[in-house]
Amino acid sequence: MSTVPLRVAVVCASNQNRSMEAHYFLSKRGFSVRSFGTGTHVKLPGPAPDQPNVYDFQTTYDQMYNDLVSKDRDLYTQNGMLHMLERNKRIKPRPERFQNCQDVFDLIVTCEESVYDQVVEDMNSREQVTCQPVHVINVDIEDNDEEATVGAILICKLCQCIQRTEDMEDELDELLQEFEEKSGRPFLHTVCFY
Repeated sequence: MSTVPLRVAVVCASNQNRSMEAHYFLSKRGFSVRSFGTGTHVKLPGPAPDQPNVYDFQTTYDQMYNDLVSKDRDLYTQNGMLHMLERNKRIKPRPERFQNCQDVFDLIVTCEESVYDQVVEDMNSREQVTCQPVHVINVDIEDNDEEATVGAILICKLCQCIQRTEDMEDELDELLQEFEEKSGRPFLHTVCFY
């Protein structure tokens, strides 16, 4: 069992809901964790499905919060966006884009298959320098408050189990199979290299 905390990245599309909920849970349990999005822009629900609020990754959570308050405080309180942004700004200043990060992780967990594909594509396009492995795991999590919490708990339990393994390389496939059976969710897994 490793005494060094796993270096974990959690990735969703906009670094708002699912990745930030998992970031919160993992950081409370002592993991070295960062969270990211893979989109070209950050999108939050707007007044209608075809009218999202779109921001770039340089926009702080505080700026997004203030923008939504100025647009329609009641709507964004009711749909949970203001509450989510309040949580986010307690964790870090702004969303981050995975493709712009050069940090090294032991484990990258994605929250939907299209994000998994983008992370794997990005990792495979990078020049391999150290050949250090990184495990990329996807668990599909629906993008809503309740599922984000359920998914964060599942990701946290998975990371805790991985942390307790004697040899992650040898034990991970079996561990993921157990988690698939217990959770009823399929997991994707591949290994990339730095």
